Amino acid sequence: MSTSKTFAIFAALLAASSAVSAQHYTATYTPGNLPNHSEAGQYGTNNCGTGSNQESLCQTAYINSIEDFCVWAPPYSNGKNASIGETERYEVAWCMKDGYGTRLIPDSTIVGAHWVETPDYVQITGNGDFTKLGIPKGDAGGELDPHGADGNGNPIGGLVFGNSFGQMQQYHEWTSFMSQNEFCFRACKPGPKAAHLCNHIYDVMGCQWNMPGDYSNGVFDSCMGDSSEPMGIYGTSTFHQGDPSTPAPHAKPATSQCTTTASLTQIIPSASTSSATITATATPAGSSGASAASSTSAHSGALGKSASWEGVAFGSLFAVIGGLAAVAAL
Repeated sequence: MSTSKTFAIFAALLAASSAVSAQHYTATYTPGNLPNHSEAGQYGTNNCGTGSNQESLCQTAYINSIEDFCVWAPPYSNGKNASIGETERYEVAWCMKDGYGTRLIPDSTIVGAHWVETPDYVQITGNGDFTKLGIPKGDAGGELDPHGADGNGNPIGGLVFGNSFGQMQQYHEWTSFMSQNEFCFRACKPGPKAAHLCNHIYDVMGCQWNMPGDYSNGVFDSCMGDSSEPMGIYGTSTFHQGDPSTPAPHAKPATSQCTTTASLTQIIPSASTSSATITATATPAGSSGASAASSTSAHSGALGKSASWEGVAFGSLFAVIGGLAAVAAL
């Protein structure tokens, strides 16, 4: 084999590796070593300081307990172009607990919340008035996850941490849905089950199909629970969004050792207490009134428009394999 042919094959293999690895985020951080930005094109920041700030652009979220969790919501709202589908690339963290440098969830926003810790993931589900977080009235919402169609997260640079499995650690696999009145957030323990239990390809199916659980109002509880079956997998069959028929969601897993909390209390600071100065580093497509339809991600909820990192990655890989075949024929 000639030197030029060998070099061409090596270059093609390198391109294949880069194409696939770019679609799966692997960098690991801790809250003590957060970068300003973890992904290119990020709207906010990950190094958010302490305290809280209702204008924060922090894109680092925590999910630790029913009294210490965050949700993703728009960084701005003008009532026209701040739907989850239009702002998914730019969402910022809104948290129950002060101290992360994020925005705080306003008091009385959440009207029901249910925390479950399983051997493989933690999950919180519930309802509320999320117009208080800038989500427009009537917005059916959409999915947030770390693997958008171009390899970046939704939001770009969004990081998630938690301490439920022995130590504070980054969750590389997580999925969340937000709408004007319902939320769910699951973060999976690192390991071989994580990608399946925190799958993110069923973006039009919503909370209760992807994350079976308790969505009742007026109750705030914390339970231990069994792990759910992976969303979309039924024995040896796998449902694909857009198939002619849609299967029922998996049954709600059993829970035990439940404790209740009377209510969730949030505090809005009277002034900024964050130790970090946070400014936007990218301009959202919709922030000036223009449509966000040009966003490179497709988790807006339209059936058939979903795109996952797996499809992009394997498409790139197969393209390179085709190139290798051509080179091998030289």
